[in-house]
Amino acid sequence: MSMMSIRAATPRDREAIRLVEEHAFGQQAEAGLVDALVSGGDAVVELVAEEDGQVVGHILFSRLFVQSGGRSFPAVALAPLAVEPSFHGTGIGGALVREAHIRLKDAGEVLAVVLGDPAYYGRFGYSHARAERFESEYQGEALQALAWGEAPETGKLVYASAFSSALAA
Repeated sequence: MSMMSIRAATPRDREAIRLVEEHAFGQQAEAGLVDALVSGGDAVVELVAEEDGQVVGHILFSRLFVQSGGRSFPAVALAPLAVEPSFHGTGIGGALVREAHIRLKDAGEVLAVVLGDPAYYGRFGYSHARAERFESEYQGEALQALAWGEAPETGKLVYASAFSSALAA
């Protein structure tokens, strides 16, 4: 029986990560976003899931700031999360989210934001109620947040510049 393992992504994983992203989303936009976030130095936690030595899942949390009252508070954005389609439903995505959350909390992060399916991300504690008072170009039911400590509840979400570049592409 094979064992799935999760570890920090390394530079040698770049091509495998690109393929997982392209296969999972059926396009190149998310893979390009990952490349831009990593090369721009905005990655905070980046993990891969391996099955029999093959990368089959990937998650990236990048630096995000909440601006409020002339102050800037560091937070993280989950984007993207991808699993090879042939491995959907096996728990790899959930395992990546849970492991990344452990590493983020250990590093002192207290707020994470995601734009995604509320039914899926709600399982990990994300909620729109926690994010609804943030000012964001992505504001809507899919915008969700999760706090592990004292974190702002209002302010403007400022994503890494790679997000604007990816949207313009």
